[in-house]
Amino acid sequence: MRNTVDNVKQKLVSRYLEKSTKQNQVKSTDINVLLNRVKTNQKNESRRKLYFSAAASTGLLLFGFLIF
Repeated sequence: MRNTVDNVKQKLVSRYLEKSTKQNQVKSTDINVLLNRVKTNQKNESRRKLYFSAAASTGLLLFGFLIF
């Protein structure tokens, strides 16, 4: 009886110890990956702005030609 109580107690304690060690792990990220992501986001944003301005100016020109 005493042996089973000790086993259960050890299992419970080991679960809590495993969780605490997992929380202490440090996550690291590569700064180059983040910088590359920012660069690609900026390029995509500038392309979207260019496409939007081209579509808007084309729409204005077509609208102008239809009215006059």
